[in-house]
Amino acid sequence: YKYKKRRMSKSRLSIASNGSIPIVIPGQCETEADAVEESKLSEEEKALMREEFEAELLEAGLQIERDKERSNGIGFIRLHIPWPILSREAELQKIKVAVKKVRRLIVICASSSLILCINSLLARGVYVSAFPLHDVSRTKLLHEEWANYGVMHKYQPVDLIRKYFGEQIGLYFAWLGVYTQLLIPPSVLGFIVFLYGIFTVDTNVPSQETCNDNLNITMCPLCDGVCDYWRLSSVCSLARTSYLFDNGATVLFAIFMSLWAACFLEHWKRRQMCLKHTWDLTSLEDEEEELRPEYEETLQEKKDKLKAKSKKKVSYRSLFSDTTFIFVTFSAVFGVAVYRICMLSVWSMNPDPEAKASVRMTVTTTGIILNMLVVLVLEEVYGAIAVWLTELELPKTKEEFEERLIFKSFFLKSMNAFAPIFYVAFFKGRFAGRPGDYVYVFGDYRMEECAPPGCLIELCIQLSMIMLGKQLIQNNVFEVLIPYVFFIHKLKKIAAEDEENEIEERRPKQQFDKDFTLEPFEGVTPEYMEMIIQYGFVSLFVASFPLAPAFALLNNVIEIRLDAAKFVTEIRRPDAVRCKDIGIWYNILCGISKFSVITNAFVISFTSEFVPRMVYQYMYSVNGTMNGYTEHSLSYFNVSNFPPGTAPNTTLISGVSMCRYKDYRDPPWAPDAYTFSKQYWSVLAAKLAFVIFFQV
Repeated sequence: YKYKKRRMSKSRLSIASNGSIPIVIPGQCETEADAVEESKLSEEEKALMREEFEAELLEAGLQIERDKERSNGIGFIRLHIPWPILSREAELQKIKVAVKKVRRLIVICASSSLILCINSLLARGVYVSAFPLHDVSRTKLLHEEWANYGVMHKYQPVDLIRKYFGEQIGLYFAWLGVYTQLLIPPSVLGFIVFLYGIFTVDTNVPSQETCNDNLNITMCPLCDGVCDYWRLSSVCSLARTSYLFDNGATVLFAIFMSLWAACFLEHWKRRQMCLKHTWDLTSLEDEEEELRPEYEETLQEKKDKLKAKSKKKVSYRSLFSDTTFIFVTFSAVFGVAVYRICMLSVWSMNPDPEAKASVRMTVTTTGIILNMLVVLVLEEVYGAIAVWLTELELPKTKEEFEERLIFKSFFLKSMNAFAPIFYVAFFKGRFAGRPGDYVYVFGDYRMEECAPPGCLIELCIQLSMIMLGKQLIQNNVFEVLIPYVFFIHKLKKIAAEDEENEIEERRPKQQFDKDFTLEPFEGVTPEYMEMIIQYGFVSLFVASFPLAPAFALLNNVIEIRLDAAKFVTEIRRPDAVRCKDIGIWYNILCGISKFSVITNAFVISFTSEFVPRMVYQYMYSVNGTMNGYTEHSLSYFNVSNFPPGTAPNTTLISGVSMCRYKDYRDPPWAPDAYTFSKQYWSVLAAKLAFVIFFQV
């Protein structure tokens, strides 16, 4: 009940009643103008309101059991609802329960298979009452059949989860089970695509040409002044690794994943309809939502309802805040890019030839790790910011508040997680310029470029690091380690209080005492959010990392049991919430699935080398093979055209008159030197055509 001063007005029933027994809840019969904050009430007023509240509960037929009063610590008051009251309320709320006494069926189960026996009886709708000798509760049943790593290979007892936790949590675990089950086909196919790349990498002509020292291809420097010319064969391992994920089978896998996303959503719709029928949710009507206390308090402070002008002001403020945090996210991505650019120049000053040879891989690896850490930190920050922005908008009802909070949290967290991947996939190397005419940041640092094998391998590493980092670090540190440390600290604090009360009262710990030490339930939104972001990793950029579904499957198999153990043993039992579906999360899934078709089409067209290879093989190759593709994809640059101060200060490769760079431009001896060649426009047209074909 709420702490509010009462005035004479018509009371409103908050518990369903047939009219014979009015159940009045004090504090809900006031007008909005009478609401006051709890801190403004004296202790005497609070005690009086509590006595009135408990008296009306007794009048409604409930029974109250009190603990012996303590000088300090936590005290409990237990409410018991007799069977007639429960039957009446269940009938009014249309909940299916037994309405008359039935003869009990006594079934004897072997002790070795007691859990399985009781689970089977419950599944058949048989009422099971445990003997005192075998105190088997649903909690123990859930622990044995669900929150146990030894039953990973079994289906979840969804019906039992729903009976204990309610429909909202039951639907979440049902959805998670369907999602995990349907990850098996793409996991197997993605592994086959990876194996295909391993078995055919030795026959891949572009990789062989890149690794061929006899071609003697000299590449242009990676930075101005301190960077030297380098041999194309030095990136041999990078080219071979890139082919493992960038081959012909990857395109077929991306098409399959687009169809898989549609099948997954359709399969879940059917599964959800079956659960609605089984759980008797088809006739569930949306209840009228009450106003949030925060909304009422704001109305009291302003002495008036919100006007349209103030709502528009709040909307503008929220839009401005969203724009600001988008800028912050992309600034973080740009900051990491600047870090890579600066470190490339600094580490290239090392006189050690071996260190210079590995400078690109070192910069890329450290940049990816830094990106992952930034993503993890900003995700925690954005969670609190989403709550703050939603409270600024002041939604009227709890349902409206939850939907807005979910949307803002998803928007900020997905933007934070996917921004580094989008940068590598669609922006890195696109605006770097060419030798002699590079684009600079802060006046002195060149924009970074992709390696000759393309940016796909870096996109693959970036995606895998962020995806695995979020799953391993978030799941193990934020969800397990940190809550465990706080739980141990809380237990020590409660133990100290119990020692003080030991003199006053000596009695064994009751179950409600133990349950009170558990962490409060914070809703299923964090659980959904984690899985939806993972679904984005699996579907949006799967063309660059075919093993993403396999890693997601492995994570989810463990995640289900980890969440089960958390719900059963680590958090307080939440209030059961009846709902017909997963709500706004389904709309978010549909949006991600549709957007994934577009992103995978652009990844294959503009990030991978698939389209340029096909254009060369069928338009420019002399014999219809890939022989000569590497030479065809590199342009020439006359080193005498370097602007002053940009050519290498010292070089270990003497006699260089021409260097090569990755682009389709006319050579320096052509009339229009360094302009885009005909091959460039042919490849661009083929890329755009492939995007349209992929959408169809």
